[in-house]
Amino acid sequence: VMMLEHIGWQEAADLVTHAYERTLQQKIVTYDFARQMDGATEVRTSEFATAIIRNMDA
Repeated sequence: VMMLEHIGWQEAADLVTHAYERTLQQKIVTYDFARQMDGATEVRTSEFATAIIRNMDA
């Protein structure tokens, strides 16, 4: 996100940020977050990335 902001691609940075936030709200997270959240769905890093990408379309 910081790289996108640095090169002036704010719209793309916002898209990634909002998709990431939406994924966290859905409690779809990797192990490091899952152990700190009640009711979280623990996924592999690649699955987490896929969930973020899916939320870009939402």
